[in-house]
Amino acid sequence: MNIPVVYWSGTGNTEQMAEAVAAGIKAAGQEADLCSVDKADVGKLAETKAFALGCPSMGAEELEESEMEPFVQALEGSMSGKTLLLFGSYGWGDGEWMRTWEERMKNAGAVLVNGEGVIANEAPDDTAVKACEDAGKALAAAV
Repeated sequence: MNIPVVYWSGTGNTEQMAEAVAAGIKAAGQEADLCSVDKADVGKLAETKAFALGCPSMGAEELEESEMEPFVQALEGSMSGKTLLLFGSYGWGDGEWMRTWEERMKNAGAVLVNGEGVIANEAPDDTAVKACEDAGKALAAAV
């Protein structure tokens, strides 16, 4: 099964996290479909049982507003029962954007891998990369 890993990255930090998530999925024996949000298909993703979404904190601890936010809005109505991994990086604040995103997806009916998203301050260090790989393995095991 191909597990989609859809992300938006401005500096490359969240892209690096997406690559680590995909590596974890592959290490668990599944295939990963790594895709930037501008190339992703909401309709296909809505039909998928499990997937990962990654976005850094932008502005006042929000999702990126021109591509990722509209994509997430389009998915919200089809999240019930989906297994979802959230991840992203931030440069300021304390991760509020991820807590808000987690709550939003739970309210839409998604089941979050490990109960929460994976975050990294700035560029992901070895610990954050391992957390992404481990979360990717957990996502693969959930399908």
